[in-house]
Amino acid sequence: MRRRARPGLTSRALRLARDVRILVLDVDGVLTDNRVLYDADGLVLKSFSVLDGLGIKLLQRAGFEVAVISGLDNAQARRRLNELGVAEFNGGHRRKLPILEDMLRARGLDMSHVAYMGDDLLDLPVMAAVGLPMAPADAQPEALRLAAWISRKPGGCGAIREAVRLLLTARGADMAQQEV
Repeated sequence: MRRRARPGLTSRALRLARDVRILVLDVDGVLTDNRVLYDADGLVLKSFSVLDGLGIKLLQRAGFEVAVISGLDNAQARRRLNELGVAEFNGGHRRKLPILEDMLRARGLDMSHVAYMGDDLLDLPVMAAVGLPMAPADAQPEALRLAAWISRKPGGCGAIREAVRLLLTARGADMAQQEV
């Protein structure tokens, strides 16, 4: 049974982060703030954090891979991830664990190499399987219980940037020294 995670850079989280090679993210509630907005014509709008976007770029430049598995397949996430250079977007998958297993098999990695940030029920099987399960501060209680690390920020508001800081710190890298 996993111990209850505390927000911030704990020694346990840093230890688990040392083996991470790939950060896998959910979209709604992690990359976004979980809100769906509609304009007058019914166009769906989603909000993404620029802080998180820069964090993803810094992590990629440090040699980490970033991938996304989402229960929904939406054009807004595809566009934002394309802008960030995230090539691995798997949208429309309610069963996320088999998708992750296929991704890892193709890369010769195992679950200990994965940090996964999720916030809701669809994320639980993946969070239970990976080396470093993470959650934003406003995740559902079930996800918070499984998380080995919890951001102080809510989803879509800098939680990923905090996760990037953890991963870079575990590698001995200073975020401020990363090339932008």
